[in-house]
Amino acid sequence: MKEYIQTLFFTPGITQSLMVLTLTMAVGHILSNVLKIRKFSLGVTWILFCGILCSHFGMRLEPHVAQFAKDFGLILFVYSIGLQVGPSFFSSFSKGGIKLNLLAVSIVLLACVCTFVIYLLADVDWATMVGVMSGAVTNTPSLGAAEQAYSDLYGVANHSMATGYAVAYPLGVIGIILSMLLIRLIFRIRLDKEENQLKEQADNGSEPICVDIHITNPQLDNITIAELRKLFQVKMVVSRVIHTDGVEEVATGSTVVKINDIMRTLTDQEHLAPLRLLGEIKPTAKKQSDASQLISRRIVVTKEMWNGKRIGNLDLASYHVTITRVNRAGIDLLATPDLALQLGDRLMIVGNKDDIPQVAELFGNEMKRLDIPHLLPIFIGIVLGVIVGTLPIPIPGLSQTFKLGLAGGSLIVAILIGRWGPYYHIVTFATTSANKMIREIGISLFLAAVGLGAGESFVETVINGGYMWILYGVIITVVPLLIVGVIARKFMKLNYFTLMGLIAGSTTDPPALAYAMSVSNSNDQASVSYATVYPLTMFMRVMMAQLMILLFA
Repeated sequence: MKEYIQTLFFTPGITQSLMVLTLTMAVGHILSNVLKIRKFSLGVTWILFCGILCSHFGMRLEPHVAQFAKDFGLILFVYSIGLQVGPSFFSSFSKGGIKLNLLAVSIVLLACVCTFVIYLLADVDWATMVGVMSGAVTNTPSLGAAEQAYSDLYGVANHSMATGYAVAYPLGVIGIILSMLLIRLIFRIRLDKEENQLKEQADNGSEPICVDIHITNPQLDNITIAELRKLFQVKMVVSRVIHTDGVEEVATGSTVVKINDIMRTLTDQEHLAPLRLLGEIKPTAKKQSDASQLISRRIVVTKEMWNGKRIGNLDLASYHVTITRVNRAGIDLLATPDLALQLGDRLMIVGNKDDIPQVAELFGNEMKRLDIPHLLPIFIGIVLGVIVGTLPIPIPGLSQTFKLGLAGGSLIVAILIGRWGPYYHIVTFATTSANKMIREIGISLFLAAVGLGAGESFVETVINGGYMWILYGVIITVVPLLIVGVIARKFMKLNYFTLMGLIAGSTTDPPALAYAMSVSNSNDQASVSYATVYPLTMFMRVMMAQLMILLFA
């Protein structure tokens, strides 16, 4: 029996590696569900600590298995994130998103500066400090990117980076939440006032609004809606026209409006002012005529044939319906002619009650269809990600070429496919549970492999001065967040709920977001802010970690 246990757990090989790897992941997930302080937990990071503990007691992975698990796990994790954030990545730079993303980038860069200053003042290896930084900002992909960059540069692994990450991570989570509390204390913020401020800002927002436009401009008599769009060049979707005799008509591009007709229109606050030239604008009347044959209904796009089709190119002329808005990932979008549909979109359709069922069948509207996995874009995307990640990029002044790495290449390709794939009829839709499953498997493989590789010298390293890395990590966590947080609040007058989402998103930290959402339980501003800065922040964290290794290691 002793020999059997020795072979199963302690003699490196394929079977033993598989056993130890899955055992580490299983125990880590159990601890993530059991060991919690209120609602907070270290989550899957427990897998890393389980791997360190197993490795400390002599469990090792076969080297090739360890490398594969680490690389493939990181690719799955990063690629699933890229697909998820891809559709919103470029739109996050519009309007207020520019300001938030600039603040988030400042936090990332300040963390790098703090890391460099500590390196100059303390007797710590540079590669180790990059690992401490990754743990302090709770960003696992940056650790993977840095480890791969080091391995490519020197041909050997550096386990001290994982050790630094593991030491700094726990207080990194606490430090992020503590920074939110300190900002609230410094500025004596009252949550009820912040709520009222959000309500005032909502009146000037860009969410789609529905209005009735009473046509009174005599120059617009007998003009088609298509001509109106060209004339005013604003984002507007006309759902129906109510004629002077009370008859309601589904609006199409060829629909003619006359003086005193009423156009039921969707637009946003930014484009509302030019529409006042048409006539009198009033909020849409909630009560409709009982004689109206027009109804509105949500329809889900579940047939692949519509993926990537622009609304302006849809052939719906034989149906008395119009698409007014598109709900994608919980966000309402105006159904403008140039908007391309994606699988899983929820369409708000207005039309004749006899025609809408036929249109629903045309688009599919069968939720079961969305459960079918589309694996081809994932595998093709990973292939392209590996190619992009391994392309050598020359850097002026350096003999060593720069590579995006497996993490950077996969992230960039996933973002591009997530954003532009539907335009080329590539199905990128995945249910939330399917995407999360891929992501969790990937991060579990990566953390288990990293922990099992770093545990052999973990305790010795911490005892021999590594405990100071905890302090370094706290500095890297808190200082950038407080500096940018104070500037954002004092000079930019950023709402506190938005600021909490910015802090959580700039560290890509789910526990911090959970705390922010528990504080702002009556609004979703924290999660909106988090989603706005998350894509660019993730990209910056991965890229900066690699650059820091290449430039200074």
